[in-house]
Amino acid sequence: MTMIDFYTHVADRLGVTARLVTKAFAAHGSVRVLTPDATTTDALDRLLWIAPATGFVPHCRMGSPLAAQTPVWIDHALEHNGPAEVLINLHSAPPPFFSRFERLAEIVPNTEADAQSGRERYRFYRERGYELRVHNLSDRG
Repeated sequence: MTMIDFYTHVADRLGVTARLVTKAFAAHGSVRVLTPDATTTDALDRLLWIAPATGFVPHCRMGSPLAAQTPVWIDHALEHNGPAEVLINLHSAPPPFFSRFERLAEIVPNTEADAQSGRERYRFYRERGYELRVHNLSDRG
């Protein structure tokens, strides 16, 4: 069953996501990031070219010709056809394919609308019997 972690009170959504991508890539090797839109996909793509400052996370868009050879995929498409172990969700709804992954990280920014959406996703997973862990990042970004 998919292990689900909620990261709440996130002030810097893309910064936290980049750190989680780096950790997940190092620990698991393959990561999919679901973004809510093309603008966020572009911003995270640019950020991962410079973060972490001391390394590099090989990444591409899901539709890239290099996707089969790249361990980290970023996209806003609500579909998934590849072998990734970790899913990082920036979307406001539970991804329809989340149960294909060993781990799911839900990023919940610190606005009221995002917090409400996060509570709804938490309830969705809890009602289906998933074990949930919450990490409050209010003091860390």
